[in-house]
Amino acid sequence: MNGWQLIRRTEPREWGSVAVFATAFAVSLAICALLLQVQGHNGAGGVWLLLKGGFGHVYSYGEILLKAIPIFLCSLGVALCFRLQVWNIGAEGQYVIGTLGGCWFVLNFPGLPAWLVLPGTLAAAMLSGGIWAGLAALLRQRWGMNEIISTLMLNYIGIEILNHLIYGSWRDPAAMNQAVGPYFPPAAVIGRIWDSDFWLKHGVSEGTADFFFQFFGRAHWGVLSCILAGLLCSFLLRKSRLGYEITAAGSNPRAARTAGISYNRLVILVMFLCGALAGLAGFQECSANLERLEPNIVMGYGYTAVVVAWLARLRIMRIALFTLVLAGLRFGVENIEQDLQISHAFANTLEGIILITVLAGQLFNDYKISRKGRPAASGATGGEERGS
Repeated sequence: MNGWQLIRRTEPREWGSVAVFATAFAVSLAICALLLQVQGHNGAGGVWLLLKGGFGHVYSYGEILLKAIPIFLCSLGVALCFRLQVWNIGAEGQYVIGTLGGCWFVLNFPGLPAWLVLPGTLAAAMLSGGIWAGLAALLRQRWGMNEIISTLMLNYIGIEILNHLIYGSWRDPAAMNQAVGPYFPPAAVIGRIWDSDFWLKHGVSEGTADFFFQFFGRAHWGVLSCILAGLLCSFLLRKSRLGYEITAAGSNPRAARTAGISYNRLVILVMFLCGALAGLAGFQECSANLERLEPNIVMGYGYTAVVVAWLARLRIMRIALFTLVLAGLRFGVENIEQDLQISHAFANTLEGIILITVLAGQLFNDYKISRKGRPAASGATGGEERGS
């Protein structure tokens, strides 16, 4: 019978994944160019603006780093869950609840010594995000609820809690009826990597200070948390018994239970760690960039993290690489939104097309297309088949 089928490869293509990503990315840009052309813009010129704005200027690097910080932390947590085959889609809600936990600490402990404020807020953010993720783990363990559904629904609940507080008891009365919280005290604000005023006062020339300001932009010291979290997770997965248990239980939960590994304990642990990392990302974003709670803290970083984790095949160094690429694309989309005066919704559509096309392209890392009835290549012998 004529037709085509997908045949699973016995081993995923390692180096071929780079070519697959490049091809899918080129296809996504072609689709974006076509849509821009339909909207009455120069399609090729719009795509060039996207790439140039995202990666072609020195000031782009600081913005890429700024956006990469929350994406990397959320992606790292999601990857831990996925390694255990726990499908946590709730990093967005955990990001929001972690932000609220940090803000609660700032609002309720104003008299703490300055050196305790920031560590306390970060700890409160991580604890809040971890507990919020733990709710989904509890629903799964106690009542058998699918974690995809529970984490997704908890995203919406978390955002509505944010709206309730920011439009209610946490609204700053001095903000002229705007739905924003009060400004954080200086001790609760994460500083930027490059403070031009500081270096100018200490003898750095104006030209040098201006260059580094353009290079680092608004990027903040939260990047250190990314480095630390990446190193700790790498050690956890490669060098510790716990990491071995996570990998083994993710590969075969039944065999892991037979070997005495507590699968339920691991589920709770990885969910808590994911929520803690997302909560840390959320409060750092709120503290460093806004310096107070605002509704627009919700930026979709938790959803982008799911894409990054899959593209990176759950490997930490690849997560860092894809985080930087997608952060640059986000900034590039914002660039064409301003330069071409396209709507925010259309800009989000372009970003979504790029993400879904690149993610769909990863299918060809694990499967190959073959005609039905043709003998399978040796690389696919015994593989699983999917008819088209």
